[in-house]
Amino acid sequence: MSTTVSKDGTAIGYDRIGAGPAVILVAGATQYRAIDQQTPELARLLSEAGFSVINYDRRGRGESGDTLPYAVAREVEDIAALIGVAGGRASLYGASSGCALALEAAQAGLSVDRLVLYEPPYVVDDSWAPPPRDYFEKLAAFREAGDKAGALSYFFTASIHMPVEQVEAMQKSPFWSMLEPVGHTIEYDALCMGKEAVEGGLASTQRWNRVTQPVLVVDGDASFPFMAGGANAVAKVQGAGRKTLPGQGHGPAPEAIAPVVVEFLRG
Repeated sequence: MSTTVSKDGTAIGYDRIGAGPAVILVAGATQYRAIDQQTPELARLLSEAGFSVINYDRRGRGESGDTLPYAVAREVEDIAALIGVAGGRASLYGASSGCALALEAAQAGLSVDRLVLYEPPYVVDDSWAPPPRDYFEKLAAFREAGDKAGALSYFFTASIHMPVEQVEAMQKSPFWSMLEPVGHTIEYDALCMGKEAVEGGLASTQRWNRVTQPVLVVDGDASFPFMAGGANAVAKVQGAGRKTLPGQGHGPAPEAIAPVVVEFLRG
């Protein structure tokens, strides 16, 4: 593991593999290297295709620090630090809510070449109930109370719509002890997504109007029912390319998504 330091002094832990044009993998909610088995495999496949791949822990997770107060701009600065590690330029691969963060980084004017976005989780139709209107307020309350487990449980029930019984079973599993430390970062992802994630839809087609890089938005046809609509909406806003992977869910198999990323990044 290596570490770089973000603009505000926060240590950001990362792994780097391969040589060639740089790609930074931007994780979605709850993902970090110690529990994520798929992303390192994706990094390996991309490195074998001739890329230098950086897989990092977003702030507040794993081996990265968490200087407070949180702001989306600080996460953009984290990516800027990693672009510096990469040599000054990089493409971004965003997964789930990491798509919104990747777009924010490009919008901020960082030296980003291309973006591949897998299933930005925006609810834009009636195939899925969006989170409650007080979603942000509830997450803030959990943070203020230091209740990471409560934030996680609320996310799974209010946003993912998992049955309470299923969440309670998760809480009794060994895996929960690895999820709970990053429970507070659920709020970070909500802030990256923006208020439109609660209200449904993309509230402003101008949100990323300064993103001029080529963008490819991808979804899987075996995913949550609302993912296709969210992918279509983001692709429309960005004038982006669009692709659907057969048989893939919200966490695509590395061997399914890697060829798509390679083809697009090679231009």
